[in-house]
Amino acid sequence: MDCTDSTRRPHGYHRPVAELEHVGSGKVREIFRIDADHLFIVATDRISAFDVVLDQDIPRKGQVLTGVSLHWFDLLVTPHHLISADTREMGFLTPDEQIHYAGRSMLVRTAEVIPMECVVRGYLYGSSWKEYAAGGGPTTEHLPAGLQMASQLPDPIFTPATKAESGHDVNLTEAEAREFVGNDLYEELEARSLAIYRAGAEHAAQRGIILADTKFEFGRVDDEIILIDEVLTPDRSRYWPADAWTEGAVMPSFDKQPVRDWLEDQDGWDKAPPAPSLPDTVVAETSDRYITAYELLTERPFADYLVSMGAA
Repeated sequence: MDCTDSTRRPHGYHRPVAELEHVGSGKVREIFRIDADHLFIVATDRISAFDVVLDQDIPRKGQVLTGVSLHWFDLLVTPHHLISADTREMGFLTPDEQIHYAGRSMLVRTAEVIPMECVVRGYLYGSSWKEYAAGGGPTTEHLPAGLQMASQLPDPIFTPATKAESGHDVNLTEAEAREFVGNDLYEELEARSLAIYRAGAEHAAQRGIILADTKFEFGRVDDEIILIDEVLTPDRSRYWPADAWTEGAVMPSFDKQPVRDWLEDQDGWDKAPPAPSLPDTVVAETSDRYITAYELLTERPFADYLVSMGAA
């Protein structure tokens, strides 16, 4: 999980949980330690673009991320860190906190994080397409010639990355990744990542959605490798409407693309903090996209999810 030290209190910080130690803040998440074996993770409504956390929240975003993760954790057949997301069962929370964190938090097992992002791509897009068009690189080293932007790949590919000190993903060649984590662990992470991607892509396709690419994080608990953090959410995945897919075209997506597009149009912003303030229309459109992603993937009204979790 992407987190920094507990002295940082970024915009959108959710109030401290009584009796729990705050151990980290990420771009979206707040992490609290319950004991040596358990963490309490809160998904806030913060949003980032171009590695900058914006000053505005996207309403309900954290609940969407949690709800989508719960959907996939329940569906996927793979070991993971989730214990519970029902705050009403969490005795370490006060009654007020149980309502405050409902639908946006998880009780999880503590794991030793494997410091490699496990990226799987089924389509050529984004930074990988730019790399391919420029002559190739780590994420495209095994791809054939003649592909276009948004081309479906012959088979999904595993393109791991690690984090630089700045927080940017650093793509690794297969040889670099094998050296970084060792051959045995590399092959396990590759196999697990590809299997989860294929299961997710098949499920999404049945609902008229293309899962273009995604990234996973894994950790160790004793001798077991488990899936950690969020999984197959709009923040970690590129989802496209299947009926809009056109090879060679820019694709609409169910994520924060309205934020990126608006910021790209702001002359004079150098992609360093602070970012320009978003118009209310962009905030609302982005919130709607996240909620739409939840409802399409789960085939369930988002309002029903909130009620089921006891969320206000």
